Amino acid sequence: MIIDMIKKISKSIYWIPRILAILLILFLMIFSLDVFELGLTGWQVVAAFFIHNLPSLILAIVLWISWKYEIVGGVVFIIAGVAHMIFLLVRADVEPWYISFLISLIIDVPAYLIGVLFLIGWFKKKEQWKPTEF
Repeated sequence: MIIDMIKKISKSIYWIPRILAILLILFLMIFSLDVFELGLTGWQVVAAFFIHNLPSLILAIVLWISWKYEIVGGVVFIIAGVAHMIFLLVRADVEPWYISFLISLIIDVPAYLIGVLFLIGWFKKKEQWKPTEF
């Protein structure tokens, strides 16, 4: 009974950060759809769409690497969340800093959660491979 619960938790720790990362990447890609409203030519739309999706593409590559090496996902998703928050707070000339902070939480909290879950999965995997002492 307990062994079955541990196996289910281990599967959850494995899959939840990957699924959340895919959802976060898709959520970020939604913001690139505004390039179609700018009245640009065909190649300008392609270039703008690529530039808008560059963070999503980078995170997708990180997710691909993290599928095997969870430490990469743990570190990079946390750093990405911190970098995004700093970027929005420094750029708070449009809105007051606290509004930028609240807006950044929509993206940054999931990134932190994904990073922490990847790190937990990495620690669990590292713990399983620890040699036993006699």
